[in-house]
Amino acid sequence: MISKTSLSSLLSTTAPLGELDARAREVFRQVVETYLETGEPVGSRTLSRGGIALSPASIRNTLQDLAHLGLLSAPHVSAGRMPTHQGLRLFVDGLLEIGDIGEAAKREIEARLTGRGMTFDHALKEASNLLSGLAGGAGVVMTPSFEAGVKHVEFVKLGVDQALAVLVFDDGRVENRLMTLEAGVTPSVLIEASNYLNARLRGRTLMEASRELRTELDSEREQLNVAAAHLIEAGLAAWSGGESDKRALIVRGQANLLEASALEDLERVRALFEDLEEKEELINLLDHVKVAQGVRIFIGSESKLFSLSGSAVIAAPYMRAGGQTQKVMGAIGVIGPARLNYARIIPLVDYTAKILGRLLD
Repeated sequence: MISKTSLSSLLSTTAPLGELDARAREVFRQVVETYLETGEPVGSRTLSRGGIALSPASIRNTLQDLAHLGLLSAPHVSAGRMPTHQGLRLFVDGLLEIGDIGEAAKREIEARLTGRGMTFDHALKEASNLLSGLAGGAGVVMTPSFEAGVKHVEFVKLGVDQALAVLVFDDGRVENRLMTLEAGVTPSVLIEASNYLNARLRGRTLMEASRELRTELDSEREQLNVAAAHLIEAGLAAWSGGESDKRALIVRGQANLLEASALEDLERVRALFEDLEEKEELINLLDHVKVAQGVRIFIGSESKLFSLSGSAVIAAPYMRAGGQTQKVMGAIGVIGPARLNYARIIPLVDYTAKILGRLLD
């Protein structure tokens, strides 16, 4: 089990609890735990029946103090209290106890991600499906951004107007992309384009070489066959034409968000669905996860993307071992309402990220 004192090694930040005495801390803890379990505001009578040895009046006074600190709020005057996003952050960083996910869940994750014939691309999609099912939110995966050097380039003609561009990388990865050929492309043109790129790309990443090669190509265009020059330009555009190609997002389980929020404000659900369409913003959010050593949590306005929908993200980087160090390749996580089951989902995300990292080794 991960204790309260060791939680800071897993999460991104810790929040001080020094402003709360023992009574306020216990009342606060029970309010948050009850709210996360039921989704309903928690009143003083519920707390007194839950084992707090205080009168309802004393509990109400404590709830009021916690509200003044910005940790609790009430949907209306006569309702009970519920944690604010600030309160949820304090609870997650300072009071939440996280247990292991259990052997059964581990076996399920491993079986679904490491089955026979499972490619890494399929494993990423399955991981997103898996987390959405186990966690009850939307599973999201940012695919890896590979940075290995190019070992070999070859264009293979498939038909009159189509070729297969084959790239072999230093790490053993092979990429095949279909390309449309212009009229007049002969086998000798394919060889000329392949030789040109092999001489200049070998040992360098596509991102490193793309801009320099385009500049060089402009100055050497007269020395190349026109069709070969066009083919090289098309290849560079296809291979390194944008981060959106290299850092795709896989989002699964959006329907879970409707079920989780059926009794809550549907306007927030609509806002969350709009947030999920902002793929570039979501990629930027997960980029912050990639610099962390473990699980990171964003609640409500802590993320610009989810400030309107008031949603939460629990995410972790997955890493590839490289010599004595580990290289972060991408990120995986769960998106849902702020009332997520943090104690259950955090270890699920953490373990799934570790399994993806093993598949890259």
